Amino acid sequence: MTTDIVIYHNPDCGTSRNALAMIRNAGIEPHVVEYLKTPPSRALMESLIARAGLTPRALLREKGTPFAELGLDNPDLTDAQLIDAIMAHPILINRPLVVSPLGVKLCRPSEAVLDLIPADQRGPFAKEDGEQVVDADGNRVAAG
Repeated sequence: MTTDIVIYHNPDCGTSRNALAMIRNAGIEPHVVEYLKTPPSRALMESLIARAGLTPRALLREKGTPFAELGLDNPDLTDAQLIDAIMAHPILINRPLVVSPLGVKLCRPSEAVLDLIPADQRGPFAKEDGEQVVDADGNRVAAG
């Protein structure tokens, strides 16, 4: 199995930074796409949403975005209209979105990325807030 992983990343987001660090903790250097600088094409965005088993609405980020100003909470908006908004304002993409040989997932919380990494963690890992996610033996720590 290949370990080709892509992370749609925002370096200003702690959740995204934690997911990236867990991928690297498994000895994998992923393809990092800073989607605010290099947004995915519409076709790729639609494919990622479908492969992740999400709806466009489920991928929308509200905090720190023009979500409210654009009226995206309107339940009458179609998926196509929501994707139009995402394409016009990539900041609306919730993150991190991770693609691996094991699937595609919106990794919130960040430790959800562990389900997509086809390699063991090489050591302990704690999130930026200090929460231990992986123990010294490289095993996932159960959420407390």
